[in-house]
Formats: sequence, C-alpha cells, structure tokens
Amino acid sequence: MAGRLQPVLAGVVTALVGFASSFTVVLAGLRAVGADQAQAASGLLALCLATGGCAVWLGLRHRLPLAIAWSTPGAALLVATGPVPGGWPAAVGAFLLTGLLIAAAGLVPALGRAVAAIPAPVASAMLAGVLLPLCTAPVRALVEVPRLAGPVVLTWLVLHRFARRWAVPGALAVAAVAIALTASGPTRAQLAPTIALTAPTWTLPAVVGLALPLFLVTMAAQNVPGTAVLAGYGYRAPLGSALRVTGLATALGAPAGGHAVNLAAITAALAAGPDAHPDPERRWIASVTAGIGMALLGLGAGVATALVLLSPPILVEAVAGLALLGALAGAVSAAVAEPDAREAAVVTFVVTASGVSLLGIGGAFWGLVAGWLMLLLFRRRRSAERPAPPPTDPSAAEPATPARVA
Repeated sequence: MAGRLQPVLAGVVTALVGFASSFTVVLAGLRAVGADQAQAASGLLALCLATGGCAVWLGLRHRLPLAIAWSTPGAALLVATGPVPGGWPAAVGAFLLTGLLIAAAGLVPALGRAVAAIPAPVASAMLAGVLLPLCTAPVRALVEVPRLAGPVVLTWLVLHRFARRWAVPGALAVAAVAIALTASGPTRAQLAPTIALTAPTWTLPAVVGLALPLFLVTMAAQNVPGTAVLAGYGYRAPLGSALRVTGLATALGAPAGGHAVNLAAITAALAAGPDAHPDPERRWIASVTAGIGMALLGLGAGVATALVLLSPPILVEAVAGLALLGALAGAVSAAVAEPDAREAAVVTFVVTASGVSLLGIGGAFWGLVAGWLMLLLFRRRRSAERPAPPPTDPSAAEPATPARVA
C-alpha cells in the first residue's frame, strides 16, 4: 500500500510546492502588465488548469514523469517589463503569440536534437544552479522568521531521520498550521474562482518587447532545464510533443490571462527522482497526480492565495528548498563525476546560480552556453597538449632473431 501511495504523495507535494513557491510572482507579473485584480486571479486559475491538463495528458500518453509548470522566469519578466502600449489586451495578445511560438518550436526537430545533445555534466550543473537559490531558503527563513521556520525545519529533520517519505509533507503541514494560526481569515469574495476573458490585440511594441522575450525566457530557462532534469534521471523527454501541447495550452489560456506553461525545471525533480518511486516506470503517476493537484488548486485558488499571501514568502520558499535538497545533492554529484568536464560543470553551475539576466534571457541559458564553451575550449587544449606518438621504426617492428650459436 505504501508503495502505491508513494508516487501519489510525491505528486501532491509537487503540486503544492509548484503552486505555493511562485504564484505570487505570477500575480505580480500579471498586475504589472495591466491586469486588474479579477483579471490577475483569472490568469492564475487559467495557468493552473492549463498546467494540470498538460501534465495529465502528457503523463498518460507517454508514461513519463513530465511535470508541467507555469513560466516563473516569464512572470518575473512581466514584472520587469511593466505596462505595454495597448494595455492589458496587448499583453494578452503577446501571451497568445508566445503560445503559438512555443507550439511552432515543437514542430522543428532540430531543437529537440540540440537539447538532447546537452552533455550530462553540464546538464547536471545547470540543474544544481537552478536549485541552489531555493535550497538556501531554509537557512534564510530561520534567520528572518525563526518562530515560523523553526518548527518547519525541525519537523523535516525528525521525519527525514525516522520516516523520510513523510518529511516534506510533514513540513508542509506544519507550515500550513503556522500560517493559519498567524493570519486572519479571508472573505467569501476572495474564495470564489473567476474567469475574466479579454479579447487580444497586437501592437508592435508588445510583440517585440514582450512576446519574443517571453518566448525566449520560457524556452531557455524552463524547457531546456526541464529536459535536462529528466535526462539526469534517465528519461528521454518527448520535447516536440511537450512543446506542442504546452504551446497550445498557453494559446488557449491567454484570453483568460495565462502567460505561459512549460516543462517544469525545479519541481520536475520531485516527480522524476527516486523519492517519487523506486521504480522509474512508476514515477509518471507522480506527474499525473501533480497535474490533478494543480487543477484543483486552481479551482480553490482564492483559498490558497489568501492563505499563502498572508505568510512570509520566505516560509513557503523554505519548504520548497527542503523538498529539493536531495535533488541538489544528486545534481552536484553528477556534475563533478567526470574529471575532464569538471571545470565546465563548475562554470555552468556558477553562471546559472548567479541568476544573471542578459538580453531578457535567464541564467540557466547562459550557464548552458558557458558550459558548452568551456567544454569546447578544454577539449581543444587537451588535444593540443596530448603528445604525439613516437615514430615507428620499421626495423624494430619485429624482434630480431637471436644469432644461432655454432
């Protein structure tokens, strides 16, 4: 019974962590580009439903732990971009175009081959760099909100020692209780899910300044690391199918305010790792359960939003960090396992973990580029430094026959 429940439990944790760790960024991003409160809530609901539908469809179709998430870097991009000419309808048009671009990328086989060719040490280092900032959250939470974070971390430590599979759910439960005890209750109006449709419009500034950067950020900082996570656990992701499905879901959810959905990067490790199930063939159940959980969280987005918004954001991040410590350890070990690629892996890790953003593209993409360049440089240097074999003397090819003693 415990074995059957393990992937279901992992899926529930994946959904909770995926939703609670970044939905505030989504709301801030949607508001920044012109959404009012109702439109932002509608966008969050649309993203949850699109994420859940894609995860269930892809998981059942491919029998792989294909965790799906909204584009958190994309939401951060919305915050940085701010209002666009044409207002909220132009932003919705940019979301729709982004979905069509993602779906179009799924029709180009060259992209899938390029992602599949990522060297394992570089891919693992990129994953470690993505995970590191979130995995430091428990330490920061103990300093910033010790009365709330202390019981959460203590619960995780005790359960991790005596009942490891219950460590993260136990920490989540303690965090929820702490939030409920320290927050005031939401009003009834805040609890009802809403859908607010907006007719999209297109303006050149919104297309160039929002749609194209959102597409690049989603591909570089979410789909590429998400594929690398799956490769790190031995899965070959059907990237073309995933891009077509998530691109179509993004386009369909755009009029309701959803900005982008994609392969999960951080939470993918929760569904694809050994903690989801010892048997890799059974881990797809975790991603399907996570999809159902995300859809349900969307239907109850008002309750979850009110609960988590009333808590310190660092507390929610701390729970996510605790859940991903094992994934970080595995990624670091795999990244430095090959001595010849160790320098490239370290550079990839440092650049990714730095969180730099250049040309609207996040650190995960630039970490990957830096790792590739380092591999190319060091391989050429080693080839140049490798000594040439000594010339062969034809006369010494065969040992001389000893002289016969008369």
